[in-house]
Amino acid sequence: MIPERSLEVLRAIVQDFISSNQPVGSRALLDRHPLGVSAATIRNDMALLEEEQLITAPHTSSGRIPTEKGYRLFVDRLSEVKPLSNAERSAIESFLNEASDLDDVVERTARSLAQLTNALAVVQYPSLGKSSVRHIELIPLSENRSLLMLIADSGRVQQLQIESESAVDDELIQEIRGRLNGMLAGSQLSTVQGKLGKLTSEFAPQRRVFVEKVLEALISLVQENRQEKLVVSGAANLAKRDDEFSGELSRVLEAIEEQVVFLRLLDELRADQHGVGLRIGSELGVEGLSKASIVVSGYESHGTEVAKLGVLGPTRMDYSANIASVRAVARYLTKLLESNS
Repeated sequence: MIPERSLEVLRAIVQDFISSNQPVGSRALLDRHPLGVSAATIRNDMALLEEEQLITAPHTSSGRIPTEKGYRLFVDRLSEVKPLSNAERSAIESFLNEASDLDDVVERTARSLAQLTNALAVVQYPSLGKSSVRHIELIPLSENRSLLMLIADSGRVQQLQIESESAVDDELIQEIRGRLNGMLAGSQLSTVQGKLGKLTSEFAPQRRVFVEKVLEALISLVQENRQEKLVVSGAANLAKRDDEFSGELSRVLEAIEEQVVFLRLLDELRADQHGVGLRIGSELGVEGLSKASIVVSGYESHGTEVAKLGVLGPTRMDYSANIASVRAVARYLTKLLESNS
């Protein structure tokens, strides 16, 4: 069992190293923190922490820096998370509220999170299995051209133009629109194709060609949602801290391009006592990310988690501030999706 005072020394070392990126010595700890003990006592505490592999000396006779194990204990014992300022909260809300559609929302969310944390931000699109049909619109543009729109409860709007060889009357347009909404409104996107069944055969033979074109277009829009997608922002933030990845930055950037790596991590991470999923270094289980940490939170639509967002940076990240930022942005995104649905 590590004494509480030694844990306070660990907390101070982690905070100072995050702030300065310099090894921390006993004298510096006494100058910066009200620990209420002598330098000799602090050195004893540091010796214990080093024995427990929570801190290490990067050079002979230098100060100490946290190890991966030390960061993990520090995060697990965080008693409070640094709140965002009122200005930061207002900036997030205003920036996201200016978005025009779901694609714009996701892009803005990633940019906002990258700016707040000075890290790499990743935002996952709402996935197929967790999104439902809110409305289907079919609009005549001319005698032989129509516009099909698929509107999901996540706020995503997709559209596709349909060309027909002969003129299509408004009565058929209205009938198809009504039948589709009656069958599919509120249905998960993953069930749409199965529910369409024999719909084409329920129309008169001379109308089936156009009906089939509409259904093919609708299935195409649904299939687009099957592609798990991420929006990434802030790669330049990592480039500025190249030295903290111990020469692994190129491998980090390669992992970013391999979105399947991030999609797997996002899927695996579950919220801890701070309301986020957090992995440090080797806990990620990804070659090339041994010097990185990731903080992730889910966001919701109508009380159901639809996707996740998060930040990735070096293990020397401001965990308290980044946890607060990720949680806050996830809450604002949830609020925005629900207000637009």
